[in-house]
Amino acid sequence: MACSSGETAGGVDALTVFLNSCSVMKNISRSKLTRKSVLESRTHAFIVVKANKEEDIMHKYTWKGKIDPANSQKRFPMKYKATLIVTVILLFQISCSTNNKNEKVEIDNQGVHIHYTDSKHGDTALLFIHGWGINQTYWANQVAHFSKNFRVVTLDLPGFGQSGKNRESWTVEDYTSDINKVLTDLDLKNVILVGHSMSGSIIVETALTHPDRIIGIIGIDNLKNVGTVMTPEVEKEWSTFYDSARKNFKATVSKDIHYLFTPRTDSAIQKRVTDDIFSSDTVIAIACLENLDKYPFSEKLKSLRKPLYLINSNYTPTDTAAFKQNEIDYNLLVIDSTGHYPMLEKPKDFNTLLEKAVNEIQQK
Repeated sequence: MACSSGETAGGVDALTVFLNSCSVMKNISRSKLTRKSVLESRTHAFIVVKANKEEDIMHKYTWKGKIDPANSQKRFPMKYKATLIVTVILLFQISCSTNNKNEKVEIDNQGVHIHYTDSKHGDTALLFIHGWGINQTYWANQVAHFSKNFRVVTLDLPGFGQSGKNRESWTVEDYTSDINKVLTDLDLKNVILVGHSMSGSIIVETALTHPDRIIGIIGIDNLKNVGTVMTPEVEKEWSTFYDSARKNFKATVSKDIHYLFTPRTDSAIQKRVTDDIFSSDTVIAIACLENLDKYPFSEKLKSLRKPLYLINSNYTPTDTAAFKQNEIDYNLLVIDSTGHYPMLEKPKDFNTLLEKAVNEIQQK
């Protein structure tokens, strides 16, 4: 039951209702509290008030375990009693409020659990969304760096990491709904969405469909080919890949996974990424990639009214001409000599660029 306060006919009994709702009354029945209320605080200070028809008498007074005999059995004037009750209620409201803030909100979207982390402090929130086949732990360096000045939230997209897999649909719209649920359940405000790889489409769609809480979006090594036209030849090529992956996921993906890394990418990072991708639920991995690959970036970005920043590796080029041809406003920050995972490969350089993007978004 949530913390609350109220009045009853007995006056003191109102405290009983209040304290009981905060779960601090221990082993005392309601019947015993009709004429006597017992309040025990976390500082070990407690007051026992016994009321009768004629007068209110201080029965016992202790503070931090020390009994003050001088106060025993003395009259306790009504005005002081009222002040005491108000003070006690305020103390418990603060205590309960603090407890509520420290409690983790369980988030699920239409029955699908969403695993997340939340630093909880900061006026501006950075919501980090991972890429294909991986999970929220890839943002560990950013959580450590940015939590000092921002509210930092990471999550496992449903279908990956520790989030639920109990649904059949894995579209951009489904993932946008998941992100919006996180935004609303955590009451995030002044949010900057940071999306890696396939999450580029998710952050764009979220900013378009739920703009009120969003102040900007930052894509990480994505949106490199927004001018790609879905010709019959391209569709056939992609369809062949997905059909092959459904038959033998590991063998099909293994042929192309080396494109995610540079010759300089640390072998431990390559192994981590590879292991995570190959341990994914293959049905979900193929379905979401197939759906997200079809996202019409050039059309959608024309409607975007939020600042767009990209932090992209120059290992593969970003088609800046497509942004200009489609009159899409963007800001490109290039990170040198990394593969598809700059937040892991060069965390310090990456954090510097991300900090620059965040600061500029805040100033707009």
